[in-house]
Amino acid sequence: MRGDLVSRPIGDVMTEAQNLVRAGVKELLVISQDTSAYGVDIKYRTGFWNGRPIRTRMTELAQALAGLGVWVRLHYVYPYPHVDEVIPLMAEGGLLPYLDVPFQHASPRILKLMKRPANAEGTLKRIQAWRATCPELTLRSTFVVGFPGETEREFEDLLAFLEEAQLDRVGCFAYSPVEGASANALPDPVPEEVKEERRARFMAVQEKISAARLKRKVGRTMTVLVDEAGKNGAIARSSADAPEIDGRVIIRQGAKLKPGELVEVKITKSDAHDLWAAPTGLRSVK
Repeated sequence: MRGDLVSRPIGDVMTEAQNLVRAGVKELLVISQDTSAYGVDIKYRTGFWNGRPIRTRMTELAQALAGLGVWVRLHYVYPYPHVDEVIPLMAEGGLLPYLDVPFQHASPRILKLMKRPANAEGTLKRIQAWRATCPELTLRSTFVVGFPGETEREFEDLLAFLEEAQLDRVGCFAYSPVEGASANALPDPVPEEVKEERRARFMAVQEKISAARLKRKVGRTMTVLVDEAGKNGAIARSSADAPEIDGRVIIRQGAKLKPGELVEVKITKSDAHDLWAAPTGLRSVK
């Protein structure tokens, strides 16, 4: 995607969300090119929904969505300062305790070349503060390795950042040129074999982190949303799992469950990606 960001009227967004909830939708995913920048282009103009004034800004949008009584999940939230404002909403249960933050790298130099905020130490402190406010917070992120000029030392700094941040869900891409991108003109391209080798090393480190963080959930009771059910059981997701990109909660004894149900389960097993669970008998939690 190229060009300036354009914010949809907040009244239109809220009306669409309200209609989806009335139609039976149980989870709303807020997705944009840069959700944190919502409203910047129109100077956070005040809009209206159901006769109520609402400022066109991510925090106010999140507050309004939290009142609809369904799961609300935020994606592509770049770590600008006002992101801190939505963490208390998650701690209070208005939003799912989940943030998809594209950190992209940890090297200040590489981040500047990417034209992204470049303060890894500050980012780590904010992650600690977010988790202090909302201990159940799940953090998803994506990173790029092999960006033009990336040195082995800068890549190792990225691995150190991973170890320190202990993110829950992570994706990694080897850099590839994009038509029209200014990065194409940068010197010192990283060889393809080095890109792939770094991506594999990155994912090996993150797999151990993900497995350890999921293992801590074994024995716990949690609410999950059922996506599929059949004679072999049910497939569900927890608040930590966005559809199609994160893990699953596999319920072997869930044949009688129905898609769209919110049920309580006890976690019995984990691996690096998924959880296994048994239903506790509580259904239609919300």
